Amino acid sequence: MNEMRIGELRRLRGWTQERLAEASGLAVRTVQRMESGNDASLESLSSVAAALEVPVRDLFVTEERESLEPGVRGLDERAELQQVQRDSATRGWQYLYSGVGIVVTLGTIALIGAGIWTGIAILVIPVYWAAGRLLSQFLMATVVEPSLDRRYPLSRSRRITPGN
Repeated sequence: MNEMRIGELRRLRGWTQERLAEASGLAVRTVQRMESGNDASLESLSSVAAALEVPVRDLFVTEERESLEPGVRGLDERAELQQVQRDSATRGWQYLYSGVGIVVTLGTIALIGAGIWTGIAILVIPVYWAAGRLLSQFLMATVVEPSLDRRYPLSRSRRITPGN
């Protein structure tokens, strides 16, 4: 494979190998092997490129993009497509939460207005939005995101997690 410039890009950011490993979700030893010129999987290359915020092609020392192996040349496009698909699926889950919330809110107001429910039932609305948000975040972290990780391995979650 072509000579990699991961170490150079990492040092330009002022990062240690440990910081790059953490940001890319890879083991430190994997980062060390990549920097020493060992071959890496396309998924590992994509993870490092995403962490360094560069296209995969920029991880290699080449004179022209055309000199890259065909698998690497197409990786940027595949990663971008998978990211778009993943973001679309994530937005779908967010729209589902909001849509159900709107139905719950309007339904509660209608039932109170019709006299079917008492005024205290108005508490259903904030309970849904608060508890629903917590449940939604839990499901995203434990079910949806891991599923999206498997389905779109070249993509990354755009969720903000504590500590980031």
